[in-house]
Amino acid sequence: IKMVDVSYGGEHGFQQAIEYSSDTLGEVKLMKEKKLLQKYMDEISQDTGKYCFMVEDTLKALELGAVEELIVWENLEINRYVLRNVSTSEEKVIHLNPEQEKNPSFFHDSATGAELEVIEKEVMVEWLANHFKDYGCKLEFVTDRSGEGTQFVKGFGGIGGTLRWKVDFIQLGEYEEAAALDGEDGSDSDGDEGGGDEYGFDDGDFGF
Repeated sequence: IKMVDVSYGGEHGFQQAIEYSSDTLGEVKLMKEKKLLQKYMDEISQDTGKYCFMVEDTLKALELGAVEELIVWENLEINRYVLRNVSTSEEKVIHLNPEQEKNPSFFHDSATGAELEVIEKEVMVEWLANHFKDYGCKLEFVTDRSGEGTQFVKGFGGIGGTLRWKVDFIQLGEYEEAAALDGEDGSDSDGDEGGGDEYGFDDGDFGF
């Protein structure tokens, strides 16, 4: 507990007290942040499988509803784009950092070379702040002011989270690739049977 002397009463005094206590409040926030990241690092060091990092795997985990606590660097330099193929009207979502945004190949169809129209562009930090509740998780923003924060930003892409259950992202990626190939080959038909989901596996495969 820190005691501060203020020169005014009422609202002005309250604001002055907050100003005088800002350093202490900042230290409390930093300690909370360090504790959160240490818990996250423990999951990784113990190889529990109940963690995710980098944009792609974190978004997959969110879609699965597996993320319990989403952790994001407050200055994450990633933009979320919704692109539309003018010829086919097909839309897709991609996430790019400033360096990737300079590469025109991200804005052209890989098969035909057609230019893709930008329908939406939003800072990913803002998008997550507006949509994290849709995925049933908590959202925590962190800084890079601590050693743990710096490691999280440089080593794990500045985005990740702890999971409710173990997710094998390698296996999940293999299922997605197989499903994409099946779609290209036209092997999906009305006569297909099975109770799996769109990736071709049952919920039990990932601990649901």
